[in-house]
Amino acid sequence: MEFGLLLIFAVLNGAIREGLITLRFGEQGGHIGSTAILCAAIILVAWFSISWIGPKDRREALVIGTVWVALTVAFKFLAGHYVFGNSWERLIADYNVFRGRLWILVLLMSLFTPLWAFLQKLPV
Repeated sequence: MEFGLLLIFAVLNGAIREGLITLRFGEQGGHIGSTAILCAAIILVAWFSISWIGPKDRREALVIGTVWVALTVAFKFLAGHYVFGNSWERLIADYNVFRGRLWILVLLMSLFTPLWAFLQKLPV
């Protein structure tokens, strides 16, 4: 459920990036803006869904993050190539931080935000 919501956000985010942000700010600006929007969406989804997901401890919250990362990478490569027609080289290039690609931030947010949300929701 929660990953499905993230998937919808990610696809909409890509459409906004291609249709609006990149046209106005160029390829790199579109990439940066899109990365920031998706990271914000991950924070919101984690914050509002962590109680419903119900991890019992920090380890389970991290497992949720790990699953989100695995699903994100699988979607990025499989849908990116087979549905959206991107080359494997272009998909792999998004991981090159030395070329200003910030996609790794999305993966880090996906990994650690469920843990952060879990810790924020602990009773005081």
